[in-house]
Amino acid sequence: MSWHQLSLRADSPQLAEDLSDWLQDRGALAVTLLDSGEQPLFEPAPGQQPLWPGVEVQALFEEPPDVDELLASLCRELGLDEPPDWQMETVADRDWERAWLDDFQPMRFGRRLWIVPSAYPEALNGDGVRIRLDPGLAFGTGTHATTALCLEWLDACLQPGQKLLDYGCGSGILAIAAARLGAERVWGVDIDPQALDASRENARANGVTQRLELSLARDFTPPAGIDVLMANILANPLQELAASFAQWLGPGARVVLSGILTEQAMAVSRAYAPWFAMAEPVSQENWVLLEGRRL
Repeated sequence: MSWHQLSLRADSPQLAEDLSDWLQDRGALAVTLLDSGEQPLFEPAPGQQPLWPGVEVQALFEEPPDVDELLASLCRELGLDEPPDWQMETVADRDWERAWLDDFQPMRFGRRLWIVPSAYPEALNGDGVRIRLDPGLAFGTGTHATTALCLEWLDACLQPGQKLLDYGCGSGILAIAAARLGAERVWGVDIDPQALDASRENARANGVTQRLELSLARDFTPPAGIDVLMANILANPLQELAASFAQWLGPGARVVLSGILTEQAMAVSRAYAPWFAMAEPVSQENWVLLEGRRL
């Protein structure tokens, strides 16, 4: 089966959002927003929509639309003088499970930790701790440098029997890795219910549901005795959470922070310095991991 894809160029984030909503109202099966150039997408300020200055809006239709009529209606209803630059093409259907396996192969982090896609057809040879993973709609497969930095830290530094809090758990990859590496108790916290759903399914697939407790951030009550608090989120919220993290941790507990660009590391480290002895950053690509021990 083939699909019909209409691509529209939006020269502002607001127009991109308007086009997305409008196309969905007109029967698009899916709408995808892509960077129309090669502009980097930096961390947005709170309340801002994280979109590129130039956005390509791709809408997928089951039946080929009447493009002339669609564009005329678009201009009329959105108040545009002329339609955006556009392109229409036919897209062949794909075996999406096969495509997923082609794009996401087993990956090793540190000496013994492997992340394996849940549909991967065969077991891996040799020793190691294997995590079966399907991220669903949540962030976190290990392919991003920030997640890789955290997984490598867990493989090298987490001690069996410790208790770990994963703040911003996403797919659950870090919390599950901690449990599989021998953590006695793990808590996963996120602001997104879909992230908790993905974490819950991945925890079940990896047999760690008895040791992993999941919670929305707004409902979370920090437990006593956390040995490691790991947060792979963004620099601004990490700075805002420094005092709270310090309050949740006792002397000697460790905080492990990622999701931080190299140029943001000093500011984040400075925010934690009143409560933590901060180590030198560990870098991968243009991202860093920061570690501190509670004073």
